[in-house]
Amino acid sequence: MRTLPGGRGYLAVLGAFGAATAVAVLVQAELLASFLVEPTVSAAVVAGLAIAARAGIGWAREVVAARTAARVTHSLRTRVLDGVPGDAGSTVTLLTRGLDALRPYLTGYLPAVAVAAVVPLAVLVRLAFVDLTSALVVALTLPLVPVFAALVGRHTAARTQWAALARLGGHFLDVLRGLPTLRLFQRVRAQSETVRAMARAHTDLTMRTLRVAFLSALVLELVATLSVALVAVPVGLRLLSGGVAAHTAVLILVLTPEAYLPLRAAGARFHASTDGLAALNAALAVPRPPTRGTARPPDPRVADIAFEGVTVSYPDRGAVLRSVDLRIEPGERIAVAGPSGAGKSTLLAVLLGLVTPSAGRVAVGGVDLRELDPAAWRAHLAWVPQRPWLFAGSVRANVALGGPDVDTALAAADLAGLDGPVGELSTGQAQRVALARALARPAGLVLLDEPTAHLDGTGERVLLTAWRALDQTSLVVAHRPVFLREASRVLIVRDGVVV
Repeated sequence: MRTLPGGRGYLAVLGAFGAATAVAVLVQAELLASFLVEPTVSAAVVAGLAIAARAGIGWAREVVAARTAARVTHSLRTRVLDGVPGDAGSTVTLLTRGLDALRPYLTGYLPAVAVAAVVPLAVLVRLAFVDLTSALVVALTLPLVPVFAALVGRHTAARTQWAALARLGGHFLDVLRGLPTLRLFQRVRAQSETVRAMARAHTDLTMRTLRVAFLSALVLELVATLSVALVAVPVGLRLLSGGVAAHTAVLILVLTPEAYLPLRAAGARFHASTDGLAALNAALAVPRPPTRGTARPPDPRVADIAFEGVTVSYPDRGAVLRSVDLRIEPGERIAVAGPSGAGKSTLLAVLLGLVTPSAGRVAVGGVDLRELDPAAWRAHLAWVPQRPWLFAGSVRANVALGGPDVDTALAAADLAGLDGPVGELSTGQAQRVALARALARPAGLVLLDEPTAHLDGTGERVLLTAWRALDQTSLVVAHRPVFLREASRVLIVRDGVVV
């Protein structure tokens, strides 16, 4: 909890609520005992007010716990999304079912533990002043509840469903991604059996966990009930023989269950929190991204861009770019060509700040790109990826996301008058909508990654005309000879080397 936002404060507030609950329990027990021995209207009103005050403390604790849980889960989701990406399936499961399971831990288990740490001790001290024999019985039987809870907790520590759920989610996502390949090689049925087997394993683990939870609840209830009986029966016999006053006997009978109730509640809520704790550990284990720069970026319309010994390596592919030295002058129109997998898209990704060089640096106007504020730098860029994403809505609404100059951009992309839903567009038209969105953006650097991949002859001519009209610095990854001829410079990328 110390690593979470507001964690220390939340624990302090829970401690205060625990102390307030202990005071409310003692006051309520005294007033109820007085009312039951000598029932009067005033005693009933006062006892009712005490019960209402205790209920109000519980309500306030739940409100604080719910708000804290919402804040913590939001912070953890932001941390996971901002962190270094890992396995996509496990990450999605963590962001949804995983962190949702943290709420029972924050709103149920921790408040119950805070109450269980204070109330039994307060009740035991009060019983010692009222009747030492009853206090000794409670002191001897009270540790049985946490002992049994600890034993059950050790048994269920290895039965958390989170790991199985994360594996199932990750494998299912991999199957969906590879479905075309599986259909091609007729392996869909085999993978269906694998997913079905993993789902059955998760179901069996869930049922085993629930069985242990129900059995442990039965054990805790039985221990607490027998412990209360060990106090209640002797007190009743002493009351009949006149060995104890009626007010004292009733007070003991009211207070004794209160000593065991918080421990039983904490033990019952333990099982609902185990998955949340596993998800919390997974969220905290997500590597934090490198520190982002805060410097204000130069305008690429007037600043040059220099690659100085840039090398980009991936753990599974090795070096994708190797010692790239390149200078881009303001206003240049550059075409980037080369075979597939040579590193062309990675070159654009480095300029976008999506990939950090393993060695070397990219300088914009002499300032290292890593020192620039990423959001401010990307505000100067317009980018059309190989597979652009269009949002649900009209063509105009999608183009308007790029910038205010919608009509000019639509005309440049030869989409004037086309304002229907994007779901009715052809692949080539969708590519031109993405181009119009980039043209509508007031950018100083335009990056186009294979923009002609889905265009017909008409679309290619539209793109070429729009590219000629650009006065910004631009890089286009293309293979068509017409683009190579129109470029002010052509860069060839082979095996990560730019020539």
